[in-house]
Amino acid sequence: MKKNFLLNVVSIFLLTFFFVGGFIVAAEVKERPNVILIMADDFGYECVESNGGTSYKTPNLDKLAANGIRFENCFVQPLCTPTRAQLMTGKYNVRNYTSFGKLDPSQKTFGNFFRDAGYVTGIFGKWQLGREKDSPKHFGFDTYTLWQHTRRPPRYANPGLEIQGNEVNLTNGEYGPQIFIEHALNFIETNKDKPFFLYYPMCLTHAPFQPTPDSPDWDPKRTGEEYSDKKHFKEMTEFVDKNVGRIVEKLAATGLTEKTFIIFLGDNGTGRPIISQFKGKSYQGGKGSTTEAGMHVPLIVSFAGKIKAGGVNTNLVDSTDFLPTIADAAGITLPQDAERDGISFYPQLIGEESKPREWIYSWFLGTRSTGQESVFSFDKQFKLYRQGQFFDLVHDPEEKNPLNLDSLNETQKIEKQKLQSVLNRYENSRPDWVKPLEKKNETSKDKKREQRKNKSAAKNV
Repeated sequence: MKKNFLLNVVSIFLLTFFFVGGFIVAAEVKERPNVILIMADDFGYECVESNGGTSYKTPNLDKLAANGIRFENCFVQPLCTPTRAQLMTGKYNVRNYTSFGKLDPSQKTFGNFFRDAGYVTGIFGKWQLGREKDSPKHFGFDTYTLWQHTRRPPRYANPGLEIQGNEVNLTNGEYGPQIFIEHALNFIETNKDKPFFLYYPMCLTHAPFQPTPDSPDWDPKRTGEEYSDKKHFKEMTEFVDKNVGRIVEKLAATGLTEKTFIIFLGDNGTGRPIISQFKGKSYQGGKGSTTEAGMHVPLIVSFAGKIKAGGVNTNLVDSTDFLPTIADAAGITLPQDAERDGISFYPQLIGEESKPREWIYSWFLGTRSTGQESVFSFDKQFKLYRQGQFFDLVHDPEEKNPLNLDSLNETQKIEKQKLQSVLNRYENSRPDWVKPLEKKNETSKDKKREQRKNKSAAKNV
């Protein structure tokens, strides 16, 4: 009885003792939370019921939002690899983006920072960040089951995956997203007594639009990615929601609910073939576009006991903000880096005083198929492109009618000046090794090589 009492006292106060100059010093040890970051592929803001979508049932995402905070103004890059590079490094693409499907190996990611801090790290899902066999481990992940790591096979029915860097071809009716969630749940179970960081970048809901095992026309013998029908997008969305629910259920079963910080977001807008119903209107996916439809994604954050349930946050968040935010949640002090652009929104989550982000900057290169980058800055109402186009996003979210620069009112002039200062801030930030986009003296062989690269990149989008 006495022994149990002492153990309870120790667990409540969590004290550790160490010697300093001959004296014993007591220091408080805060229990480090687990962190789970879930990212759906090609999944725009309009897909979630609690955001105002009515085309798909998302009860688990809605419940996650009801138990945490739902953000209304989270923006990422228009394509997957550019967003992943920003998300994982906390830096805008202008600083470190080299090409589609690759992450510059000189960069440090949230995987590196969490592993260096003593966390067990795992990633399960879509990679698309370099084909080197050791790249996941290089970027900080101890355990990994991935698609599009060393190759690009099918991802859904009978997929080709890489498990700890080993190529595995599944041919008995397996479903890629089912494998990823099972491995993620096993990772939680295996590491339930250790602090862990789980990054779960889903393959869903990216094209091809194919049946899931819950679909009435699921075919376990299907192979390849040639078949695609947008009618299956609804089923794929609901499979996303189901898997989020399984993560939450696993945390409850292992007693980790109040020890785990969960984030869910999308990596870019919904695919363009998809038209959803959103707030009483039709809403077409805008993946690849620099408009709202290509960049506006859902963001839901939950941390039981730490975050007041049922909140709605209207402040700006962008994809560089996630690294500093999850580091804050885990008590990890990031090294000083003048090039890190992200701003932690963790203080907003726990009710501490903070200064929200006032603007978002974007340097978007995508697949290079157009040969030109798109550079712009924006806030919740206005958007300014480097070429000078200036839009009122509240009245013109599709950016069809640029404002006349010769007849701006005082408010518009002040806003344009603010956004221009953001563009100026990053004007010389792009490293020389990504700067040249146009080759004046290309040989025909150079041109053919670039055409092949663009064709391959476009296929991967």
